[in-house]
Amino acid sequence: MNTSLRTSFAVAAALGVSALSLQAAPRAFDFKDPKGVNNVQFKLDAPLESITGTATGISGTVSFDAAKPEATTGRIVLDAATLTVGNSMMGEHLRSNQWLDVAQFPSIVFEAVALKNVRNQGGQILADVTGRLTVKGITKDVTAPVTLTYLADKLGARVGDAKVKGDLLVLRTNFQINRSDFGIKAGEMTDKVAESISLSLSIAGASPRS
Repeated sequence: MNTSLRTSFAVAAALGVSALSLQAAPRAFDFKDPKGVNNVQFKLDAPLESITGTATGISGTVSFDAAKPEATTGRIVLDAATLTVGNSMMGEHLRSNQWLDVAQFPSIVFEAVALKNVRNQGGQILADVTGRLTVKGITKDVTAPVTLTYLADKLGARVGDAKVKGDLLVLRTNFQINRSDFGIKAGEMTDKVAESISLSLSIAGASPRS
């Protein structure tokens, strides 16, 4: 094999390895949704009252590699001031210093540390995510079931512009926390405000491509 041909093979091999490395590298997905669709739903079902609400102020970044989903890490942040319920006065109470005190603790944060029991099912990735949840300045370890759906080349379809290139990562989870664990009027008014809070998230993060 002549020198020129050997050089061509070497360059091609190097480019191939480089391309594979790029494909295998984790991608950063931004969960600050420009459409404002991302939201958290919550429910407290007490004997006298059932309270349901939503919050839309979601941001954060998740690092995800489709070839190695178990290495997923990230941070999802909720703007506590966007928490709302159907009754406006109840919403004011919820955000007041008597309950969540959003003026002093403006963010609710979940930091994903690891994914365990990772398995594929019908094109989706199912796992248990372990991490740290911070509410009202108190941080607790949390484990919750999560479904990850990786949608290659679907960013343009989401934003309604075919010229926009990029991928989507959709996270879905449902889990419960106890308000007493986070210093939210522990043991008080349990006939109207349930101790257990059910949380439901279905949020999409974007990773643009040039």
